[in-house]
Amino acid sequence: MTSSPPEQHPSLAVAVLCGAGIVVSLMQTIIVPLIPLLPTLLETSPTNASWALTITLLVGAVITPIAGRLGDMFGKRRVLAASMAAVALGSAVCAMAGGLLVFLVGRGLQGLGIGAVSVGISLMRDIVPAARLGPAVGAMSASLGVGGALGLPFAAVIAQQLSWQALFWVSGAVALLALVAVLATVPTHGEATGGRFDAVGAVGLTALLTCVLLALSKGAAWGWASPTILGLFGAFVVFSALWWRWERRHRNPLINLELNIARPVLLTNISSVAVGYAFYAMQMIPIQLLMDPTSAMSAGSVGMGLSMVLAALVLMPGGLVMFAFSYVSAEITRQRGPRISLSLGAAVLGVGYGLLLLMLGGPWQGAWWWLLCINIVVGAGLGIAFSAMPALIMLWVPVSHTGEANGVNALMRSIGTSAATAVVGMILAASRVVVPGPDDVGPVSVPTSSAYLWAAGIALAACVISALTAFAVPRQPPIEEHRIL
Repeated sequence: MTSSPPEQHPSLAVAVLCGAGIVVSLMQTIIVPLIPLLPTLLETSPTNASWALTITLLVGAVITPIAGRLGDMFGKRRVLAASMAAVALGSAVCAMAGGLLVFLVGRGLQGLGIGAVSVGISLMRDIVPAARLGPAVGAMSASLGVGGALGLPFAAVIAQQLSWQALFWVSGAVALLALVAVLATVPTHGEATGGRFDAVGAVGLTALLTCVLLALSKGAAWGWASPTILGLFGAFVVFSALWWRWERRHRNPLINLELNIARPVLLTNISSVAVGYAFYAMQMIPIQLLMDPTSAMSAGSVGMGLSMVLAALVLMPGGLVMFAFSYVSAEITRQRGPRISLSLGAAVLGVGYGLLLLMLGGPWQGAWWWLLCINIVVGAGLGIAFSAMPALIMLWVPVSHTGEANGVNALMRSIGTSAATAVVGMILAASRVVVPGPDDVGPVSVPTSSAYLWAAGIALAACVISALTAFAVPRQPPIEEHRIL
């Protein structure tokens, strides 16, 4: 049974938790405007500078399930506070970095905070009354979209008007404020299970995730058939087999495999991988279409010639719509159940990709307002789907494993986003055409329209897979004795 909800300020605590989610999601996007400048700022090569993105992805993916398990064992509020402290410390380290190595340490510390979203969702189960849990969880899930929508314009404006160091000082201050707010407003409720932490399982999980995510994120740059990438995939298989054997035999495993391979949870996680793929593909495709030069039109591609700030502003409403539709998702879940919400969200996502394919393949010229409308539709689908995933997980798992199960589910979304980074990046890099760029830049290489069509088509297929797998989750009344042990 869940603990009694706090008598004072549950709404304020929910708002603070959502704010923490926004802060964490900002850390994943604020670096984007700096990527072209990092080689000069940190006196390194463009290849080495790209690790500023990769290290946060790797650390965030690894820490998410570990943070969920630690939250179940030692208290979710405590782990959430530690996550925000890591973001604040990492931001300060980045702001003071004079070279690449120190900067990467700071970005890794920021990545430690990414587990805050799944921990915050699990914490809501302890502190929010059952009648208000659906909207609260939905808002926390959708905070990822708000942070992503605000991240690019926020980062671009501060970096252009002040300095790149100011960007990280501001981020650190916001994270520190979120930490104080969590300690001041979020009550300590729910029972910690205690037990010994599975350090060997954590090391094994770190090793196998590092191998597969590093291979996916660096495959295009290092070559998919290179010995390094093939070695990473081979090591992933070996580490996975060893880790699986260890976790099945351990009395207090890091990840309860029996729970996570049960049909309802497994199908939800498969659907989550597909949603994560569709989510990040829509982060990669429209921004390039908006920023490609208009001269791409004459070469049979698509380009609208917007600056990064203007392109980010065009895409920003999608994140706000995602937040708004989290409440729509909660109502659908209340009436029809989370499996229907997740299926419907994936279907709406598919409609958005269908409109994108129509824009790319039609005889008309693409325009920024078309991408604005598409992004709004996609934001609606993401708001419904992201809010339904934790609700569906919590329907099936006991309270004692909420943090762990939500952490694994968040990890599945991270694997989907990593796969999108690899697949979409590979497709857009494989078919390109050189067109005249701005006068101060010269000729530039842009993806062809066929590359964009393939990228959008594969993402549409991911939406279909997500909708079908979510719908295949069995119907289940939300009563404790029917949850998987």
